[in-house]
Amino acid sequence: MEKEPVFSPKRLKMITEPLGKNNPITVQVLGVCSALAVTAKLKPALVMAFSVTVIVAVSNLIISLMRKSIPGRIRIIVQLTVIATLVILVDQFLKAYAFDVSKQLSVFVGLIITNCILMGRLEAFALSNGPWESFLDGIGNGAGYGIILVIVAFFRELLGSGTVFGYPVIEKLGLYSIGYENNGLMILPPMALIILGIIIWIQRSRDKSLLEEDKQ
Repeated sequence: MEKEPVFSPKRLKMITEPLGKNNPITVQVLGVCSALAVTAKLKPALVMAFSVTVIVAVSNLIISLMRKSIPGRIRIIVQLTVIATLVILVDQFLKAYAFDVSKQLSVFVGLIITNCILMGRLEAFALSNGPWESFLDGIGNGAGYGIILVIVAFFRELLGSGTVFGYPVIEKLGLYSIGYENNGLMILPPMALIILGIIIWIQRSRDKSLLEEDKQ
């Protein structure tokens, strides 16, 4: 039997589909809380996106390797233990090497444990697929989650603070001199939900299959 290539079209789909067609936030509507909480600035949003991607990918890999030896009755406990261990390691890493960002993210790094995307991928994919496929699935879903966080954070920081990664973009463009004022409303959590709603609306307007699912 011919061995499947490491990056076969089927495996590449596991990475590409969550970026758009099957995005965990805009399509599956998972992990929305952190999209509201950490997207006032781009830097913490990017760090959160990277952290979740690493945790989803590695936890998927570990659970996939252990799947045949985990008793069904305690699988949720095992999954939570793996996720909590990885979250603690990531949290300690951020405190050691990116303390300012760690302070901005505050308790939200710890709350990655409760992120629906992680448990969803472990239950739906890692428990029934091989390690490599599970790792790719984790990378894809983590990246799909991260893209939405970065998009929301970009507009909130730009329009709310006039900056991008702390760099004064609006000021450099000279828009303050013609009367532009930073929209402080963009910094508030409700605006993250509104921006997210606009992204979902645009995606579903372009993807007819999603509209058909909504009608059903």
